[in-house]
Amino acid sequence: MTEKIDWQIQGSYFETCNCVTACPCVWLQSPSEGNCKLLVSWHITSGFFDRLALTNLNVALACYAPGDMTEGNWQAALYIDERADDAQFDAITQIYSGQQGGHLAILMGFVSEVLGIKKVKIDYQEDGNKRFMSIPGIAQAEIESIQGITGAESKIFNPPLCVVSSHPSIVARSNHYQYQDFDKNWQFSDRNGYYSPFIYQS
Repeated sequence: MTEKIDWQIQGSYFETCNCVTACPCVWLQSPSEGNCKLLVSWHITSGFFDRLALTNLNVALACYAPGDMTEGNWQAALYIDERADDAQFDAITQIYSGQQGGHLAILMGFVSEVLGIKKVKIDYQEDGNKRFMSIPGIAQAEIESIQGITGAESKIFNPPLCVVSSHPSIVARSNHYQYQDFDKNWQFSDRNGYYSPFIYQS
């Protein structure tokens, strides 16, 4: 049994998938193409795992759900910043696998198969209303927010299912999304995206 540790991480995140904008899965409806091909990336600006500092590190997760997301049977692959030392790698693995509770434990409860966990180079960038992430040879994604009717960004608050529950999701659309690893080979554009700050904690 995993020892429970006091932890918290915060920063910014974005996701993109193969659904049309805005993704119906957050409302517990079927994916627009019948399955979900999801890529998520986080930039941890600050955090701790017991006494271990978790600062300026990037994380990414690729998920495949064969049908309605709440029915489970997800496959998932976790990617952790190559700059993380062994202790940080282990801490992030415990957090993002759901072993240490919090909102991520709810999400990872839908995963039936972990395809792998890799330490890789992850580039995460923010530029105004755009978000960009790349993992050389594996993934590249860029999304851009959609302007609302009043001129501000469009947001979704407190949906039944979401990657981040601590902040409203800003609705976006992908300019480019490519992922190729394990048995997956996905490439999309003009599909759904969300981004926001995030806070996860035990």
